[in-house]
Amino acid sequence: MATAASLLLSLFIWPLLTRPAFAFLDRGDTYRRKVSLELNPGLNSSHTAPLGVINLLHVRATGNNDTLHFIFCSQGAPAVLLVHTNSSSSSLKVDWLKFLSGNLSGSLKIEPENSVHYSSALVFTRLWEYDDVNDTADPTHLPPSSFFPPYELQNFTWEDLNRTLNYTTHTAQLCGKGPTESFHNGSFCLGFSAFESEGRGPTWPRLLHNANASQVRFWLKGVTGRSGFSRFVLELQHIDSKELSSQVETLRSIDDEYTPSIFQVSQWVFSPINSTSPILGYVQWKPVAYRTESPVLNDATPCRHSHLMPMDQLPASDLFLAYFGDGYSAHGLNVTFSIAGDPFYNATDYLSWTVLVGLGSPPTESFSALVIGIMALGLGIPLVLILLGGVFVCVRKQRSVPQGYEPIN
Repeated sequence: MATAASLLLSLFIWPLLTRPAFAFLDRGDTYRRKVSLELNPGLNSSHTAPLGVINLLHVRATGNNDTLHFIFCSQGAPAVLLVHTNSSSSSLKVDWLKFLSGNLSGSLKIEPENSVHYSSALVFTRLWEYDDVNDTADPTHLPPSSFFPPYELQNFTWEDLNRTLNYTTHTAQLCGKGPTESFHNGSFCLGFSAFESEGRGPTWPRLLHNANASQVRFWLKGVTGRSGFSRFVLELQHIDSKELSSQVETLRSIDDEYTPSIFQVSQWVFSPINSTSPILGYVQWKPVAYRTESPVLNDATPCRHSHLMPMDQLPASDLFLAYFGDGYSAHGLNVTFSIAGDPFYNATDYLSWTVLVGLGSPPTESFSALVIGIMALGLGIPLVLILLGGVFVCVRKQRSVPQGYEPIN
């Protein structure tokens, strides 16, 4: 009996009381950064701006001996640039005369330049719409005639980022409209968030992040579909050094509390070619989107990503062109929303999807406090009953053993 109890304790209970399962007791990843935001740094009234609003948000996340620079920009196709330096005093320099005149190359730098350890950019290039009249939700097997002309995000008109900039929560919201009637009452939006420490987003899918990550939430709201059977595909491109390799993988996830019914996580990781060095950067997401602003479980819809494709034509992003010189490479993939049988876009006129952009290895899910508590109760109560039963049996046997010779009267 004691052997069985010991085996149960060693196999099930003890692993729950040790790391990483009980990481929440020491708050997991406790590394913190000091985050500051600045919109259009160095821009003044002497610079002649082109037509439209200038949106270049610089987020500086300072660590003990390094700095993360996130630049979120809507000039051309909207993009997020991530630059990691080994200096806690590195800074962003923008040559606005060159940047605004279209002479982009070299107009945006992180100084000192020799402190840069890693840099990459994620660009939101196109939004595809297709007529899924046969309800297959598989655009890869549809004829070209099923696709409408794509929405080129470089041609969108974007609102002033300053209206939504929150210096306390380190968030900003960028919304734009396409040059067609479909966007008369609708918008394409990107919500950007930076973080000082580990945590989760306030809304589904509540991705786990740390101080080395930023988050971009995409949503499409109120756009008039060009068909009663419209579905959408989002095209992304990633720019990095030619010395880096990239791959996309989908992994099993053990945590279902924060993203109900989703047991997978997809990630696009970047590491040196022909090297055993660790991952330098990543883009991570859960393969799920939502059809309402305040979703319940039934509002979730799966999404899928395509294979990586090398891009011959570089994205029309001013941010990318301003920062990167020669020696870069571009890869793209499509994220397809919905599966066969799910409602079409016009059922709610809303669609959202969230992605992390970060430095180093992607965050890894572990058992949450709630899950651990349920498991501890489920396994702990039977263990206590087994131990109590064993004690009872031992005491009962002890009492039944004769206590020496008793004379017969």
